[in-house]
Parts: sequence; structure tokens; C-alpha cells
Amino acid sequence: MGEQKKKLSLGALVLMIFTTIFGFGNTPTAFQQMGYGAIFWYIVGAILFFIPAGLMFAEYGSTFKEAKGGIYSWLEGSIGEKWAFIATFMWLASWLIWMVMIAQKIWITLATIISGHDTTGSWSFLGLNSTLTVGLLAILWMVFVTWATTRGINTLAKVSSLGGIAVMVMNVILLLASAFILIANHGHLAQPIHHLSDFATSPSAQFQSPIALISFVIYAIFAYGGLESIGGVTDSLDKPEKTFPKGIMIGGVVIAVGYSLAIFLWGVSANWNTVILAQKANLGNITYVMMQNLGLELGKAMGMSPAAAAIMGTTFSRFAGVGMLFAYVGSFFVLSYSPLKSFIMGSPKELWPKKMTELNKNGMPANSMWLQAIVVIVFIAGISILASITHKEATFFYNVLTSMSNVSTTLPYLFLVGAFPFFKAREGLDRPFEVYRSRPWMLTIVTVVLLTVGIGVVFTAISPFISGDLFTGFWTVAGPVFFAIIAWIFLVRREKNKNI
Repeated sequence: MGEQKKKLSLGALVLMIFTTIFGFGNTPTAFQQMGYGAIFWYIVGAILFFIPAGLMFAEYGSTFKEAKGGIYSWLEGSIGEKWAFIATFMWLASWLIWMVMIAQKIWITLATIISGHDTTGSWSFLGLNSTLTVGLLAILWMVFVTWATTRGINTLAKVSSLGGIAVMVMNVILLLASAFILIANHGHLAQPIHHLSDFATSPSAQFQSPIALISFVIYAIFAYGGLESIGGVTDSLDKPEKTFPKGIMIGGVVIAVGYSLAIFLWGVSANWNTVILAQKANLGNITYVMMQNLGLELGKAMGMSPAAAAIMGTTFSRFAGVGMLFAYVGSFFVLSYSPLKSFIMGSPKELWPKKMTELNKNGMPANSMWLQAIVVIVFIAGISILASITHKEATFFYNVLTSMSNVSTTLPYLFLVGAFPFFKAREGLDRPFEVYRSRPWMLTIVTVVLLTVGIGVVFTAISPFISGDLFTGFWTVAGPVFFAIIAWIFLVRREKNKNI
């Protein structure tokens, strides 16, 4: 009976999938980029990526459950050491670029908590403009986090659970406040629906061409990211061969419906032109702009005076700021060492320079972590200085960071899905959990998922070049290319050492 208690039920699995994958911040971003049109692409993301890829990752996770290297072990056992190392290096790059982005977004959350709205656009220090000031603060934050985590000071990692609770509360607030506003306004939407095509197209000038429109699938795939971390729970399930596929299917539907509903609900309180276009909301502050507007509109619907409604608006945005600050800070502390440590510990030591594999007395790869910090700082400084020199405003700046993050996060999925047929062809593996038993069916699914992710990545990369925005185009591809080259240098170095 004791063994039975430990097994996860289907309901617990679906809840785990939902809380791991569903990101509150993805929905205001989607509405800002595509309006109601994001709904279609988020459903496409669930059908063509989340469900089929999730089942693949479950097969990997159950087969290589003893391996400590995470996705490195999965790929090494499928396509060999060389490609596994390059792909995992690019996966590591996605976390580094995430840090580049969040190190700067943290200051927007702080500004919102203090002022009730994003004031970073007016920040100045030692005569530096706002972009350089935020860049400098982001660099100082990166140094502080690295210093703290290498010393084993990890108390701030625990605040992420508070952030998680606040984010769940924000979902409830969005649902209840929107329902109240909709009833009070007699079913009238702030963002009107003129035609069925509104659910697949964008009001934004940025997403008018077919290539730009299709590239939005990257945002949807990014919104379903984190799937690979669930692949390892199959051995905790009762009858995993039945429970896990059901969990992924139900989880996919629940998350797709959750995202679609949330995107629609933003249109209840926010008119795209007056809230997003007129206020110049950007991908850094969009969550707080939308929450502030939600509070304002709720106040109006409740019959409050304009001043009282405005106070409710700033209260909502401050609450969102506190929740996101806790979530960001907690995640940052863990992610500053966890992906790097698991990769270094899980891959052959001889692939790395000796100094990089050394652990300090706190069990941290301090040398590697400081090298990681330097790389993140160089990226922050490079983007901030170039954006400042070219007089790019905040909207543009955060678009660049988001494109970089989306592409670098999504690229490793190409390797994981592309390696799956090789993994299935390997003999002598103990496979406690299998979904894809028919090879023709498996190859068809792999092709569909590869095309979905591949087209999204390629279109996101080429779209800025086609529109003449070379700055965004360069930085979108710079991260993955840079890290692929570094990985190749490590491999070449190892080959040379072997031959000495």
C-alpha cells in the first residue's frame, strides 16, 4: 500500500503539467503582438508541438531515467556525443539569453512596484540614458546573483513559490474582473470582433506579412516550453503507458483553452489601439500595462470615481509587479547555476577545460558560473550600447530581446525531435514507456513537429531582414550561432587532445 501512495494520479499529473507550463505573462504578450489572432496560433502550438513532443520527451525520460545529464543524456544516447554536446550547449545558451532578458525586466517590475507603472524610460544615472542605465543595473544584478550563488547563498530561490502563488491569483483576478466588466458593459468588448479572421490575424503592423504572421508560432511554442522537465516523471505514475498520454492530451487541451480564454479576456477590458498602441506598451512592461488597465476598467464598471478607479489600476499593476518580481528573482537564482551544473556534471569531463569542471566548497562550478556571468554581461552591454547609439526606443529593445529568447529557447527542440527516430531505432534499450510503436506514424509526427518548429525559427530569423531591420535580425541569430561556434571549439579542442 505504501508504494501505491507514492504514485501520481492522472489529476495530479495534469495539475503538474499545467503549473509547469502555463505562464501568465505569455497571454498579455500574445495579445500585444496579435490581439485575438494569437488564439489560433496557440491552438496550433498545442496540436502540432506540445502534445506530440511531450509524448516523445516522456519516452526519452523513462528510457534514460538513471542518466544525470538531462537532455544531454537523451541526445547522447540517440545521436552521439558530438551532436548532443552542440545541442545541449545551445540549450544552455537559451538560459543565458533568458538571463540577459530577465536581468533587465526585473527593473521594470521594481519601477512598477514603486510608481504603479513602468518609469524605466526616464531613468538616468551618471548622465547615461535610460537604456544604458537599465543595462548597467542588469549587469550589477548579474554580478550580485553570481557572487551569491557561488557562495551557496540560495535563500532568494525560495521566493519563487510566493511568485507562483501571486501569478495564480493574477489568473483568478483576470477571470473574475473580466467577467464583472463584461456583465457591467452588457457584453460589449473593449476590443471589438469585426470578423472571424480577427481570431487568426494581427492588428499590429509588425505581423502583417505572411512570413511575420507564421513566425508567431514561435511565441506559441515558447509558451509551451518546459516540457522536457516533465519527461522524467513517468516512473512516478500508476500505469504510465496509459496515464501519461492521457495527462499530456488533457494537459494540452487545458493549457490551450486556458491561454485562449485569457487572451480573449484581455480584449474584454483593453482596446488594442488605445491601451497598447497609444501607450507605447512594450514586451518588457506589457503585463503591468494590461493589469493597470484591467484595474482601471474594473473600477469604472463598479461605478467608482475616476480618481478611485485610477488607484485601483495602480494597485493591480503593483500587485502584478510584486508577483513577477518574486517569480523572476527566485527563478534567476536557480537558473544561474542549475542548467550549467547539470550539463557540466552530466557530460564527459574531458570535453571541458579542467578549470570549468572544478566545484568549490559549496558544490558550485564557480569558474564556469563567472564565465557564464561574463558572457551574459557582454550580451547585455552589447545590446544596450547598440540600441542606445542607434536611438532605439524601449519597444524595439524588448522586441529584440524577446526574439532572441524565443529562437534560442526553441532551437534545442529541433534537435530533441530530430533525434527521436534515431532513439527509436536503437536496440538494447529498456523502454518502460512507449507511445510511438508504428515507425511510419512516428516519422510522420516527427516531420510535422520539425516543420512546425523549423518554419517558426526560420521565419522569425528572416522576418527582420526582409523588413530591413538588420539590428533585430542580427541579434536574433547571434546567440545560437555564437554558442554553436563555442561548442564546436570545445569539440575540436578535445579531438586535438585525444590525438596528442
